[in-house]
Amino acid sequence: MSKQAKQAGTSTIALNKKARHEYFIEERFEAGLALEGWEVKSLRDGRVQLNESYVLIKDGEAWLFGAHISPLPTASTHIHPDPMRSRKLLLHKEELNKLIGQVERKGYTLTPLALYWKRGRAKLEIGLAKGKKEHDKRATIKDRDWQREKERALKKG
Repeated sequence: MSKQAKQAGTSTIALNKKARHEYFIEERFEAGLALEGWEVKSLRDGRVQLNESYVLIKDGEAWLFGAHISPLPTASTHIHPDPMRSRKLLLHKEELNKLIGQVERKGYTLTPLALYWKRGRAKLEIGLAKGKKEHDKRATIKDRDWQREKERALKKG
């Protein structure tokens, strides 16, 4: 975690900004992560990337793939950390059933949005998402630029 994040009191470890650009986020879920000790230490140091990660449901369980957690150089010598290993997500059965139905029947996808601390536990925010078309992305950029211009005009007076 950066010094600014520690000073601001925020508990966010990592954000996936690309997901908000690529997808329409319909619904959000909070999931726990099954982690190893060296991964928790690396998360506390902010050594994680969610950019290319995704969530899949296999055999009635949710899994996080593609998240890169870099091991600390001071990690124990008797373990061999795998930074790209798949990690199990901890969700309630009702939430899993809902996600399975949406993904399999309606063509949604699951994408990780943010990784953060909550009461000393690492949590992952998952978004139930639909992919954006190219024209949707352009419209989003245009709206964002227009809002920025409006703020500048109002600030100048």
